[in-house]
Amino acid sequence: MRPWRRPGTPVESSALNPNQDLNRPLILIGAGGHARVLLSTLLLQERQILGFVDSHRIGADLLGLAQLGGDDAVLTYDPSEILLVNGVGSPASISKRLKAYEYFRTEGYSFASVIHPGSIVAPEAKLADGVQIMAGAIVQTGCVIEEDSIINTGARIDHDCVIRAHAHVAPGAVLSGNVHVGHRAHVGAGAVVIQNIRLGDDSIIGAGAVVLADVPASLTVVGVPARPIHVKS
Repeated sequence: MRPWRRPGTPVESSALNPNQDLNRPLILIGAGGHARVLLSTLLLQERQILGFVDSHRIGADLLGLAQLGGDDAVLTYDPSEILLVNGVGSPASISKRLKAYEYFRTEGYSFASVIHPGSIVAPEAKLADGVQIMAGAIVQTGCVIEEDSIINTGARIDHDCVIRAHAHVAPGAVLSGNVHVGHRAHVGAGAVVIQNIRLGDDSIIGAGAVVLADVPASLTVVGVPARPIHVKS
């Protein structure tokens, strides 16, 4: 089957990691809502997409894109000839997304960054491979976004923030200057984090929360101002 392209004017982004080969074809992992949003961006940019894989949604319809099979169908392609796009979302837990990323990285595959042309990314920002920056997001100067992190729709990341690997800044969230977001942390939709705050690894910031103090690792905080919640075992 021929690679699928959408006609139109190509859109290129200077924010993409310069080490990535933009001409290398892509395979999308996943067929849920997050994958569909990513695919829409890739089509807008006229990226070459071979198809998608999803072991849990055999026969899924993903905007008409060809399904190549389950996840292991990726292994029939030479890692040096393709790039992967991690379309596994994290609505309740990051575990499935993280598992997919680590599995294919172990097998020698690399992940493409996806930067929506409607986002604003300062040229001084540093983006690792596999970063996803969605429509309307803003990433200001001095920011560092590590691998496989998601800066979701309309999120605003001000100067000198550090987003560690596999973190998710959800739609509409705001990080003021010099915020440090730990590995695998989740900043919920519409949350606000004031300047100079540190969010620990695996921490969760509830939707709409206003964070005025550091949040330790693995802690969930909610509310205005944000306070810890304790889940009954």
